[in-house]
Amino acid sequence: MSKHLFFLLITVIFLFLNFQLAFAQKSGIETAGDIGLVAVPAAALSVTLFKGDGQGTWQFTKGFLLNQTVTYGLKIALNKPRPFNNGDNAFPSGHTSTTFQGASFIHKRYGFKYSIPAYAVAGFTAFSRIDAQKHDGWDILAGAVIGIGSTLLFITEYQQEHMELTFNNSEGDYLLGFKYKF
Repeated sequence: MSKHLFFLLITVIFLFLNFQLAFAQKSGIETAGDIGLVAVPAAALSVTLFKGDGQGTWQFTKGFLLNQTVTYGLKIALNKPRPFNNGDNAFPSGHTSTTFQGASFIHKRYGFKYSIPAYAVAGFTAFSRIDAQKHDGWDILAGAVIGIGSTLLFITEYQQEHMELTFNNSEGDYLLGFKYKF
């Protein structure tokens, strides 16, 4: 099994586990935010697969795994109580870090105009966590910073190949070719 496929499998498992945890709550805004938790990273990963961008898939996976490791490491290490005694492990917001990591991946890899819907969903997801009284503003801000930061470490701009240069040598004849795709 190639290392790319292995890390893609790990990423899908993380997404599935987050999906299972996300739908334990039932309020309307909170449920919509939970859908964003799954939709944004799934969309980011799907774009890489649709474009056949193996390098992008690998970069997304590395950023995603770093994001999850830092987020859940801080949650466990700090064990900050949630607002209104709604549990523990509030800092940072995992929903926010995950959605902002996906949105910022699309932004950095494919361009800002493609990331606008993902940022809108990420922002709504962050709002839904405050509305559900699961996080305060600091939890949300830290989640966004961690999500975006984990993207900045690994992601490069997508370079679609537009030019091709070829050379052929046959029986003493030489052929040089140049092709440009618009």
